[in-house]
Amino acid sequence: MKLLFLFGDAAVGKMTVGQELCKITDLRLFHNHMTIEPVIDIFGYFSGGTIEKLRKVIFEDFAASDNYGMIFTFMFAFDSPYDWECLEETKKIFEPYGTKFYYAELVAPLEIRLERNKTLNRLENKPSKRDLETSEQRILRDDERHRFVSFEGEIPFENYIKIDNTNLSAAETARIIKERFSL
Repeated sequence: MKLLFLFGDAAVGKMTVGQELCKITDLRLFHNHMTIEPVIDIFGYFSGGTIEKLRKVIFEDFAASDNYGMIFTFMFAFDSPYDWECLEETKKIFEPYGTKFYYAELVAPLEIRLERNKTLNRLENKPSKRDLETSEQRILRDDERHRFVSFEGEIPFENYIKIDNTNLSAAETARIIKERFSL
């Protein structure tokens, strides 16, 4: 089993790169909004605890499956001990199955991310982002509150790559990840 953690700031292109990576590998995509959106629909608001429980069930069942592997996309606040703990807890679910872990960080400047925030693919897959003014304010607020770009040497894991995808298509970025990790 392989588990690719695909992380980066809001609207950097994680989901879209993950979709492209699925086309050229046998990995399955689990982007973070696959649990966020149904919970918002049901509850009428973001319920972090419920989202975490759903993710855990999916991780547990997927880890025990015969699937080749998974791409999990998420925003990683490097200044948040909680985010580091969540990463380790996810790894603990997969470790008993001999899972090999990979880490791909995407980075792009704010102006690019604000443009990507408006893309049709994003809006189709993430209904909570369709109120563009609110979504843009959330991006700006999150950037003020946390650091979503790693410092040089901060990521201690093997099988790590950091890609500035400012001028790369999602397909090009996916090919880089696939080749780097022989996925």
